[in-house]
Amino acid sequence: MRFSLVMMLLGVIPAAAADGWDELLVAGKSSPWKKVDANWIMAADAKLESKVGKLLQPVDAGKGNVWLNGAKGRLPNLVTKKAYGDCEVHVEFMLGKGSNAGIKFHEVYEIQLIDKPKGAKLTGDSMGGIYPRAEYKPKYHHIDEGIAPKVDAAKPAGEWQTLDVVWRSPRVNDKGEKIENAKVVKATLNGQIIHENLELQHPTGNNHNRKEVAKGSFMLQADHGPTAFRNVKIRNIQ
Repeated sequence: MRFSLVMMLLGVIPAAAADGWDELLVAGKSSPWKKVDANWIMAADAKLESKVGKLLQPVDAGKGNVWLNGAKGRLPNLVTKKAYGDCEVHVEFMLGKGSNAGIKFHEVYEIQLIDKPKGAKLTGDSMGGIYPRAEYKPKYHHIDEGIAPKVDAAKPAGEWQTLDVVWRSPRVNDKGEKIENAKVVKATLNGQIIHENLELQHPTGNNHNRKEVAKGSFMLQADHGPTAFRNVKIRNIQ
């Protein structure tokens, strides 16, 4: 079952809950996203489609608040209307086998969500890693290994996983010049600490040369493979 885009794209930014959290997986007039593709699927749950397990399928489509990124698992990313500075984020997600997603602070600092075989070398391109710097030419390629998570805390494809991150935005002066690096104060994946007091010298991926700012939109990556999200929320830290 598809969302009603007529309702979703009327969106105004929702009021924060009493505890300060902005709930992000909401539809209707309170949609927090700049744009939502019509092919997002809402369901009560998600599961691997078959023994091959590359695709996810909805469970009780239309009856819950789990979001699946379409039947083929590739849709435009979700980007918040609201800009965030220092913040805390909670994301629950499920991946198909070999799938690839991510969360991005300010749309340019990515924590990688990916399904890889157990025992593979941990890098920034592992589950929970700080994604490597990259360039598009002559073809897309990494120019470093990024920053690996402290441990491999990933669960298998088809299982729900939880990522909690406390984020400190870069500091800029009155001239818009960066004077302090961004920092992952703490990141916990499935109950295990994967980053702590980690400074980021620059944005990630092909955004590594982008100008850094004090506030920016939060993004869920949805264009790289079958992914389901539930209970995604974010709040500013004063």
